[in-house]
Amino acid sequence: MKHGNVTRRICGMVFYMLFMVSCSAQGKQEQMKNEIIAAVEKGDLPFIQAHVDGKNVNLRNSKDQTLLMMATYKNNTEMATFLIQAGADPNLQDDIQNSPFLYAAASGYLELVQLFLNHGARFDVFNRYGGTGLIPAAEKGHIDVVRLLCTIKGFPINHVNRLGWTALMEAVVLGTGGEIHTEIVNTLLQAGADPNIPDAQHITALQHAQQRGFTSLVKLLQQADKKDRQ
Repeated sequence: MKHGNVTRRICGMVFYMLFMVSCSAQGKQEQMKNEIIAAVEKGDLPFIQAHVDGKNVNLRNSKDQTLLMMATYKNNTEMATFLIQAGADPNLQDDIQNSPFLYAAASGYLELVQLFLNHGARFDVFNRYGGTGLIPAAEKGHIDVVRLLCTIKGFPINHVNRLGWTALMEAVVLGTGGEIHTEIVNTLLQAGADPNIPDAQHITALQHAQQRGFTSLVKLLQQADKKDRQ
């Protein structure tokens, strides 16, 4: 009996020691994770270079943002470049369905868009409106991003989001009708955007442009409509 009690005590002590070691290791891992996240937020590239590799490069914060997503929100090209080279995925989405590629395109961050295109950006990952990065880029007047995406083979220029809008439609409906949006509409049309895809209310981009008095856009869309009819 005594021998059995001693054995149980020893087993209990071993289990306790292993448990404490495990807790200590987990605590250190959590601390390091928090330090890495804080370093990305502060833009501390040397710290990230010293502590991030392929094993932890896609770790996330409390908002489900990866390190690359955090760097993209801050338009930190240098940080994003290191993370991409370490194996970060530009397609992982956060709690509001932004991915690094989607947000960079929507925000006009041309260098980041090109970086992500060069490292596996996918065109079938959509934002919370069910749209591509091209659609908000067209709306917000990011002409350089629009030009770039329009040259990419296989990019879904005519993708329709949950609002029933293509990039062309959004450039008309939410654009200013000025020089930049006229150039964006022209770029989209030249790249093969279909001007005859209506919105959810069956109103075409041309009809929206006419309703808003966007003379330059009306002219472009009428010319595109004539070409389609020929």
